[in-house]
Amino acid sequence: MSSEELNAAADCVGNLSLKGSERRLEGKVALITGGAAGIGEAIVRLFTKQGARVIIADIADEAGKNLAESLAPPATYLHCDVTKEQDVSAAVDLAMEKHGQLDIMFNNAGTIEIVAVESVAEYEMEQFDRVMRVNVRGAMLGIKHAARVMIPRKKGCIICTASIAGIIAGAAPYAYTASKHAILGLTKNGAAELGKYGIRVNAVSPSGVATALTINYLKQGNASAVSEEDKAAVEAVANGVANLQGTTLKVEDIAEAGLYLASDAAKYVSGHNLVVDGGISVVNHSWRLYR
Repeated sequence: MSSEELNAAADCVGNLSLKGSERRLEGKVALITGGAAGIGEAIVRLFTKQGARVIIADIADEAGKNLAESLAPPATYLHCDVTKEQDVSAAVDLAMEKHGQLDIMFNNAGTIEIVAVESVAEYEMEQFDRVMRVNVRGAMLGIKHAARVMIPRKKGCIICTASIAGIIAGAAPYAYTASKHAILGLTKNGAAELGKYGIRVNAVSPSGVATALTINYLKQGNASAVSEEDKAAVEAVANGVANLQGTTLKVEDIAEAGLYLASDAAKYVSGHNLVVDGGISVVNHSWRLYR
């Protein structure tokens, strides 16, 4: 075979879509909260590519519907406010009614303080309550209602999006930090109780990544879409303090971590916090030993 023929064959193989046994989530049904944008959107896209049928649960109706339509038929959108138990329950019920099963519950919906303050002495407690309702109550409701339908089947996977702010201090404001610590506690407790039913419960903790949530907090804005310039600026800041150099954390990297935990490759992984931060949470370069 000539070099030209070999190159053509390689191009052909590279263009093939994933099929059947190559798909790591083939035959599985996933419910992803906060799935309309950012990390959630990356998870939705990767999970559908890997064969999963996905329920996108979010309050960003236009973005969620557009995403579902672009991925149809594997994806379906449902308006879901994770602070409301009836909404989370309805999202789980939709998965059961539409697909007859729920294999993966990804509690990804989250928020952060709207107004930045320099001192806790100036902190507005309304912000604290709002963030805790979305991040902690939302995750708890997701675990509760996923367990409701997974326990009878004696199998399932629950994943929560946490953060390095859940394991180190000074990476985020008060409510966000407290909420991510709490999510790790929920994850561990869920793993402890639900293991006897064959249900795995894990968390993914990313470092700073350029999403609308991060950019809006840093800029004190409220835009649903962000510019490439804003993303580049946030990534430059993150890379400037990063331990792992030569690469940049993207939402797709977090989705890949979630894919591992959701797949059968992680069949004996439960109670684990998969940290995606390039090692920044376990080093202290202020000692200047290696920098």
